[in-house]
Amino acid sequence: MRQSQNWLTVYLIPVLLGLIIALLIILIKPDWFPQLNISPQQPAQRAETALKPIDLKPMQRLTDQTGPVSYSAAVKRAAPAVVNIFTQRIVKQQQHPLLNNPFLRRFFNNEPNERMQSSLGSGVIMNPAGYILTNHHVIAGATEIRVSMHDGREIDATLIGSDAEVDLAVLKINLSDLPYIHIADQDPLDVGDVVLAIGNPFGVGQTVTMGIVSAMGRNQLGLNTYEDYIQTDAAINPGNSGGALINAYGQLVGINSAIYSQSGGSQGIGFAIPANSAAQVLGDITQFGQTIRGWMGIEVQEATPALLTNIGLPTALEGLIVTGLALNGPAQQSGLMMGDIITSLNDLPSENAKAAMNQIAALRPGENIRIEFMRSGRLQSTVAIAGKREKPSE
Repeated sequence: MRQSQNWLTVYLIPVLLGLIIALLIILIKPDWFPQLNISPQQPAQRAETALKPIDLKPMQRLTDQTGPVSYSAAVKRAAPAVVNIFTQRIVKQQQHPLLNNPFLRRFFNNEPNERMQSSLGSGVIMNPAGYILTNHHVIAGATEIRVSMHDGREIDATLIGSDAEVDLAVLKINLSDLPYIHIADQDPLDVGDVVLAIGNPFGVGQTVTMGIVSAMGRNQLGLNTYEDYIQTDAAINPGNSGGALINAYGQLVGINSAIYSQSGGSQGIGFAIPANSAAQVLGDITQFGQTIRGWMGIEVQEATPALLTNIGLPTALEGLIVTGLALNGPAQQSGLMMGDIITSLNDLPSENAKAAMNQIAALRPGENIRIEFMRSGRLQSTVAIAGKREKPSE
């Protein structure tokens, strides 16, 4: 028992005293007590950083073409230059075959074999002189063309010239203080751009519809000889033909021309002739009375794998196979031969026959065109001088 008390005195009491002293030092914190290297501000700073709100700055406009919320300003700029066109034409009626008999015709000689047909469309005033662009099919065969202005004025129009190969016509009216449209001079039109169609659908009066550019360069539709259409889902209906397709700033980007429809109404697939192409036709017709186009005297066919196999050529080739040459035409004079495969025209790849024909037609007579082609497995080049394409007989 005495030994146990000695053990408590010797070991336990000093330990307890040491713990008490250490506790007092921690609570009092004298100057000589070492400080731990932990800053109380660091956790606070980290917490502040973690809880800092995200900087939600207003989204800036990506480009000037992002467009306004409302397009009323664009419509106000363009709409006064869009006109309604009313035409009349004489249509011959189909007679009953029995009336071809002279004896029977004596008893029905009062039956008329002709009637007057009315139709409508739209047009765009292109300059202060009163020149109007519309579609060829709007005025084809018309004996009377009357234009109704946005401000209520009406006047007869004169047909200056027409180009059935691109479905465009130029009219002229003589009025003062004419509004006119401006052709887009900003960045090129692109898929996804907002466009508005202005015209007179079904004769209800001037109407505006909105959509976007769905595709560019549509050229295998079988509508005209030369095709390079803008495709849009802006509603285009009968009567819109010849009207304006404008951008979000009220500038002309196309002339509404056709629709794809199984019902006769808009189904979201409309086509417009690019404004720059239409302006060139306008300039040619007003200056020369007809459209001036380049000509090479060549017939081509797209080099499909099946066709290349049939003529014993590698199917990997891409281009246009020369299938016909006009005697002493520009293409023949340049050295091209039947069976050559044209790979590029003026450094632009030639894979689409319609696109190549448009490219040649855009040339002015006398301009050079560089042609690269494959012959006997070797890539060669030559230069042709564009001729003038004669107006086809109607």
